[in-house]
This record gives sequence, C-alpha cells and structure tokens, in this order.
Amino acid sequence: IVLEQYIRMLIACGMPASDLDLIHAKGAVMSELIERAPVRTVQFTGSSEVAELLATKTRGKVRIEDAGFDWKILGPDASDAMLDYVAWQSDQDAYAASGQKCSAQSILFAHQSWVELGLLDKIGQLASRRKVDDLTLGPVLTVSTERMKQHTENLLAIPGAKALFGGKPLEGQSFYEGCGAFEATAIYVPLEEMLKEEHFELVCTEIFGPFQVVTTWETSQLASVLEAC
Repeated sequence: IVLEQYIRMLIACGMPASDLDLIHAKGAVMSELIERAPVRTVQFTGSSEVAELLATKTRGKVRIEDAGFDWKILGPDASDAMLDYVAWQSDQDAYAASGQKCSAQSILFAHQSWVELGLLDKIGQLASRRKVDDLTLGPVLTVSTERMKQHTENLLAIPGAKALFGGKPLEGQSFYEGCGAFEATAIYVPLEEMLKEEHFELVCTEIFGPFQVVTTWETSQLASVLEAC
C-alpha cells in the first residue's frame, strides 16, 4: 500500500506512468519471474534466508539490504584523516530517515583508539544538529515515545551505562499521539556488562527509530566483540 501511494506520487510529480511497474505477488510467483525474465539485477530487502536463495537463483546479481539489529565495528586503525568521515557515516547509518531503515546501525563497537580521537563527541555533535524543521529528524510510526523512553531507562539501569547524547522526547512539537518523537539517542553500555545473560537480550532489542547502543573495546577484548556479534 505504501509503495503504491509512492508510485502515484511519482506520477503526479511528472514521472511517465510507463517507466515503472508494480507487481504484487506471492514469493513463489516472484521467484519464477526472476528466474525466467531477463532481469539485470535485483534489489532485495528482507530476511537472510530469502537473500541467500536469491543470491543462488540470480547467480549473484542481487543487492541486499540487511535487516534487523545491525552493528558497526570500528577496529584499532583509528585515523585523524578519517575521523570526520567515520563520524559522519556513523551518524548517517544510525539516524538518517530517523533510524527507520532496515539497515540502520543499532549498535556501535568503537575501538578505544577512535574514542581517544574524539569520535563519540563528533557523532554527538552531528546528531545534535538533527531537527524536525529541516527534516533531518522526525516522528516514527512504529515505536511510541513512551516505548523509547522506557527502553532508555532500562538500558541506563545496567551498571556502568550512561547516555552519551539524546535520551529525551522531542520538545516543542505536536505529532499524532501514536507516533514516537525522540531525540537522536546513543546509550553507552560497557562490553562486559552487555555480554551478561541478564542484559544481552535487552541491549540487542531493536528500536526502529533514532536510537543506538554504543560500546567501546580494547584490542585484548576482540574475542568478546566477536562473541557479541
């Protein structure tokens, strides 16, 4: 339904109606079409199981958008020259489209060498510039403000956890009551606490909005990072 309305908007804005086809079908039907039609490449968003199937059927001619709780790992190769770019990319991955992307960054594992260069402060500065007025931040339809607020409080109850930035509802805005309106938020959780059985499921709960968990690690903790992933 959403895609159909989007296509109608494109046509209303001047796109020739003959430029795009919308096909609504069951997976088996679309699978046969992909196999039989001269498809140059396939863009897919969804489960890893179907993604693997498509990779085989198309002989690799597929671009896949990951889904679910996604992570970024920054290793010990911290670089002053790359700092601004990595901070910008991290901000974009976590908060662009208000975090409502299947590929949104849900957790950041930042090596201590990046932290010492000031990476987390730079991400916080970029996130703080996001606002409703210029559409760099907005309400989300899938998670309520109360849900994000409660999740923040639950994470902050973990020993050593702290709010790096955000963590509050958007103020001075009026949205539909069912929407979620929250600041771009990052909650730090120590790696050793994250891995504890009583905390791990909470830390790895996906919030489909402008929200991420951040942790830091030393080179000696690589095994713990891999265990978490």
